Amino acid sequence: MQTKLYRRSTQILQNLLLTSSILSGMVFAQSNYPNHTIQVTMPLQAGSAVDVLMRPFSQKMSEVLGQSMIIENITGGAGLIGANKVAQANPDGYVLGAFNDSILNMVPNLYKKVDYDPLTSFTGISQIAGITFVLVANPNFKPNNIKQLIEYAKANPGKLDYASGGNGSPQHIGMEMLRQMTGAPLVHIPYKGAAAPVTDVMAGQVPMMISALAVVLPHIKAGKLKAIAITSSKRSLLLPDVPTVAETVPGYELMAWAALVAPKGTPNDVINKLNDAITQVLKDPKMKEQIIAQGFELVPTGQAAYNQANKDGFNRMRKIIKDGGISLD
Repeated sequence: MQTKLYRRSTQILQNLLLTSSILSGMVFAQSNYPNHTIQVTMPLQAGSAVDVLMRPFSQKMSEVLGQSMIIENITGGAGLIGANKVAQANPDGYVLGAFNDSILNMVPNLYKKVDYDPLTSFTGISQIAGITFVLVANPNFKPNNIKQLIEYAKANPGKLDYASGGNGSPQHIGMEMLRQMTGAPLVHIPYKGAAAPVTDVMAGQVPMMISALAVVLPHIKAGKLKAIAITSSKRSLLLPDVPTVAETVPGYELMAWAALVAPKGTPNDVINKLNDAITQVLKDPKMKEQIIAQGFELVPTGQAAYNQANKDGFNRMRKIIKDGGISLD
């Protein structure tokens, strides 16, 4: 009897020591974070706005954290594949997601079933920057402003096409908003990704599209595309002579954002360390200048600002998508 009690006591003690060792190791690992490479999953194509933003940004974050941040583009399923990978990853801070608000606000409202919850499956770290969009057209496109575009579309019903990065993409949603608010009969031509349609608009295969300013700014400056209107509520400092859509269509606004997120359950001290690194990077004058020069906008950072933007964006997109009868199922 005593022998059995001794063995049981010994086993309990060993289990407690093992548990204590594991917990101590976890605490040490977190306090020592990061001690190896961080994988940043991007559910978007190379050359997309978020990709253009995050490559130099993650390089600077690597310098601040003292560890490499490797970006992996995982496309497919309108971003669902990459987003699911982040949602299911070990919440230790070594797999992060570089998302735009399409992944979090638009896509979940477009499918009847999504394997992640945009509001609860991730721990938001911070927004990185706002993404300015611009409606661009082939230089030979007759309309030069939103008023002329609407008039042309109504005079030629079913004949005015626009390209986008795919069903439910920000480019699609932006034009759908314009259609809803003006009644202009626009025809959607979806592509698989945001890069190819830019090429086709320049070539005249499709007359126009909405695109991230960061992607098309060089083509606008080279005269290969003409800017019709900025979709944000304010004009862009980079294109001060280009009016906003809202100057013709009051209340119109399409403004996206890019953010870093982690799997749900990632420890607070890891999130805080990443947030501190983001703050340091954005304080760098050269990085700030580069972000603005590329066509992005500075936005409030931190978890609280991210959580509010994500919630508000999700609810807004739910109404726009429902009213437009848009679905990917």
